[in-house]
Amino acid sequence: MRDVLFIPFYDGIELVVAADGSAAIGEKETDVVRVPYDVVSYFAARVAFMEVLSVGAKPHAVVLQNFVHDEAWETLCNGIRRTCQELHIDIPVIGSSETNFPTLQSAVGITVVGTVQTERKRVGITPKDAKFAVIGEPLVGDEVLKRKERMLSLSLFQALLRQTYVYEIVPVGSKGIYYELQQLLQDNGLSSFSCSCSLPLFASSGPATSVLISYDPHMEEEIKKMVKDLFFSIELRL
Repeated sequence: MRDVLFIPFYDGIELVVAADGSAAIGEKETDVVRVPYDVVSYFAARVAFMEVLSVGAKPHAVVLQNFVHDEAWETLCNGIRRTCQELHIDIPVIGSSETNFPTLQSAVGITVVGTVQTERKRVGITPKDAKFAVIGEPLVGDEVLKRKERMLSLSLFQALLRQTYVYEIVPVGSKGIYYELQQLLQDNGLSSFSCSCSLPLFASSGPATSVLISYDPHMEEEIKKMVKDLFFSIELRL
């Protein structure tokens, strides 16, 4: 279901697992995008946390897979801690580093594990009269740093999570807005003949720089006041 794995645990509680990976981004000579490792881990952790939080789950642990080199471990952890601080979350980080063989390009994997009460999952709860929009712009690679003001912030993401008139939130990944929209519609037994948006529907949204939301049409102006010029309406023919 979407990019999140749900595993029955006990007494109406489910484990929730989400992950994100990053490759060829870092400080190595052959990396395509050159940025510090704490920035790499910050954005990878951002994606995994957003996936877990968006379905109503509470994160409990972070697993870091470091394929850079052992010396990068603490710097990578610092990036994860920054993500946690912005989300006001305090959970442990565990994982491992590749120490047997050197790699030519940087690679990092981050997994977030959480739990959710089955009856409180924010999945498949969008009514037929809902409207849809994208908050934030799809950005990838160098664009993420050069145009970060167009990216959905974690504080704004959490503000959207708190609103009861926002039914579901789906972080947009590398497959783009159209793919995530089709998944959301499918989860709710809906389908569309066509859709339009002023944003590119098939562009990668990299480290979840934008999210797709379903919401109560009567509260559209309230959402626009909250997100300002990061609001992009999606027009559907269902």
